[in-house]
Amino acid sequence: MSRAEVKSADEKTPFEICNPQGSAAFLILCDHAANALPAGYGSLGLAPSEFERHIAYDIGAAGVARGLADHLGCQAVLARYSRLLIDLNRGEDDPTLIMKLSDGAIIEANRLVDPQHDAGEFERRLRDFYQPYHGAITGMIDKAQAAGENPVLISMHSFTPHWRGVARPWQVGILWDRDDRVATPLMAALAREGMSVGDNEPYQGALMGDSMFRHGTVRGLPHVLIEIRQDLLSDEAGIAEWVARLGMILSEIATRPGMRQTRFFGSQVDASLPISAPQDKGSA
Repeated sequence: MSRAEVKSADEKTPFEICNPQGSAAFLILCDHAANALPAGYGSLGLAPSEFERHIAYDIGAAGVARGLADHLGCQAVLARYSRLLIDLNRGEDDPTLIMKLSDGAIIEANRLVDPQHDAGEFERRLRDFYQPYHGAITGMIDKAQAAGENPVLISMHSFTPHWRGVARPWQVGILWDRDDRVATPLMAALAREGMSVGDNEPYQGALMGDSMFRHGTVRGLPHVLIEIRQDLLSDEAGIAEWVARLGMILSEIATRPGMRQTRFFGSQVDASLPISAPQDKGSA
């Protein structure tokens, strides 16, 4: 199978920054934005059709992330490569960091890529793709805080309408751990618009080492992970509708008292994390 059968991306960095001169009021992340692979990885042993499925990327999420960056006038960081190469929304020691089996598809090129079997390739993917992405996010947050502002972190994802033959009733899922500063008012606002909202559905928001844990929970920043059902993002009109809806709601939430404070809520998955009273950091 030639590599040309699968979309490749040969950019120098494994991430894309949208609206680089945007404000630090928000920072939008999209860990599963793309279904491309870097040069040299072929198709990971998969049929090209597999890269059109959710196992390769979050369909529609990149469009929402870019749209929100424009709507809110902020920066966004988007992954350039498929989650099948390495999942940027997992901790470095998570066994699903490099998937070997995903929704019935065997990823042959990943079969031995782990610290026990092929530590060299495992470390290479961490070094070349995972760490630069998270390093860029850390650097952007550091810069914002040095200027006296705490960004509100928004992680954009999407989910399949059905899973293992069962329909998922939610139009949108809001994932969070213990910091509900964004999650609670966001769920309430979406419900008022008649949305069917999943509270930590279809996935749990407390995951050790994921993007929101790493950049939000550990740093005491307000954050939320938003999952939109993919059939609602099937065209540009659907994406634009969600950008407008979320942009309006998030703009209001960001003005609430205490939203810009550094505050440590701890985590359901890490009892060692501190819990503290609010500490002012930037605007209230």
